[in-house]
Amino acid sequence: MSNAEFRVTRSHMAQWSSFTSAFKIDQLNHETFLPLPAYFHIARSCPIHQLGELSRFSVMTKPLFWRLLVVLVLMATGAQASDNTKKCKLAHESISERNVLSFLEPLTNQSFTAEAKTEMGNYTYVFQVCGDADGMKNAGLVQRNTKGEPVRIGNYNSTQAVKGSDWVLLIYLGGDRYLEHCSKEQRRALIMISCDRTKAAGQLTVVLEDRERETDCFYLFELGSSAVCPVIESKLSTGSILLIICISCLTVYIISGFLYQRLIVGAKGVDQFPNYGFWTEIGNLSADGCDLVCRSRGSREEPPAYRGVSTETSEEPEERDDHLLPM
Repeated sequence: MSNAEFRVTRSHMAQWSSFTSAFKIDQLNHETFLPLPAYFHIARSCPIHQLGELSRFSVMTKPLFWRLLVVLVLMATGAQASDNTKKCKLAHESISERNVLSFLEPLTNQSFTAEAKTEMGNYTYVFQVCGDADGMKNAGLVQRNTKGEPVRIGNYNSTQAVKGSDWVLLIYLGGDRYLEHCSKEQRRALIMISCDRTKAAGQLTVVLEDRERETDCFYLFELGSSAVCPVIESKLSTGSILLIICISCLTVYIISGFLYQRLIVGAKGVDQFPNYGFWTEIGNLSADGCDLVCRSRGSREEPPAYRGVSTETSEEPEERDDHLLPM
């Protein structure tokens, strides 16, 4: 047996009989070894409900490469098979509504319940996204009274979906008909799924049942979930952009200047810092500039505010002693 073979139980051999020619039966442990190409083909083509069984196959390879490859194949096939929202059938098939349903994928395979107390009695509602609610086939939302009698409110095989900025309205049509109200039309359920970043799936809440009209009656529910929240885009302010540019330019200046001083000029120690003399004098230069701008004097001097002192500089009279020289 080569290292690139996988082991499956004998019970699975019948399901994939097309590969029996490539099998090698081990009589000791009653197991079958499946070659790697055949395994990949099965992983791509096997039904969704068999992926769990396929993932339990024992890996008989020693190289780490093959083990990682198996994990990647299972992850890829599992991702393709996990689109449970495709179980919902749209009343009018469209790409836009199908894309809206894809936002609700994290809410599939979950049951949501809500209690409602009315004058007519107490009711329990069970809701699923594109799944059988309360075990009733094709029912997306089911109502039960105190006696446990089920009423189909809406089917997920007749669905509509509308998306807003931070909400999705899921509509289930084709429920059981009213007995007396709403012109005996079929029931429908409106589930408003709004953005709630604190919860992956919140609590289902009954908002109202509007049946006091001739047509278009509905049940309205509300559910909070982070699945429909918009992606928060991080936007940099103008100041942040300028700061990043300045820091980048300063970094390039220091690194390139350091390399130039060290490799070309041959400087050592602190002299390797670019324009070291300028940066050591920048304090004095800043002080001189501040003195020039903030402490500049006028074009002429103002006279002193007190008397008795002349504004002109007094000079002592020059003593001439020429007459003392002998003639």
